[in-house]
Amino acid sequence: CTHYLFIVVVAVNSTLLTINAGDYIFYTDWAWTSFVVFSISQTLMLTVGACYYLTFTGVPGTATYYALIMTVYTWIAKGAWFALGYPYDFIVTPVWLPSAMLLDLAYWATKKNKHPLILFGGVLVGMSLPLFNMVNLITVADPLETAFKYPRPTLPPYMTPIEPQVGKFYNSPVALGAGAGAVLACTFAALGCKLTTW
Repeated sequence: CTHYLFIVVVAVNSTLLTINAGDYIFYTDWAWTSFVVFSISQTLMLTVGACYYLTFTGVPGTATYYALIMTVYTWIAKGAWFALGYPYDFIVTPVWLPSAMLLDLAYWATKKNKHPLILFGGVLVGMSLPLFNMVNLITVADPLETAFKYPRPTLPPYMTPIEPQVGKFYNSPVALGAGAGAVLACTFAALGCKLTTW
């Protein structure tokens, strides 16, 4: 009972942390920075919960099921916001599903070996989620149109970001999110696996 309760708690907290996925379209001045931060936070929350659930049940496919739980929770929460007039597109959240499928695949293909799950699965999730997230960004409403329709306070001068140099590595939010996510996701995958050995 405690284990299943923990799964629910982790899924709820994952949803709370990642509930702003896609909302970087509002922060037009900080769009790329917000995209990287949101991508990494989603990667880590998905990885730790899914690996816990996966190694707890030992059944390949439960990582995808965990991602589905996160998706449904987020739909419910953001659906409530949408009912209150907050702009939201339901295409935003399912980015977790294909990344979780890769996690399941790594676990299944290595015959339920948790070490390849940590290494290969962590890297696959870390590198894939920012890519899927960028596909999301392309499909959501135009940021400028949304910004005019739902105005927000402008940033003070001291918070105005400095434009990065063209051609530099950090000018690519997908590359930066994927690189950082791939490294950090392995650590969180190990944490998720460790939680089943209390």
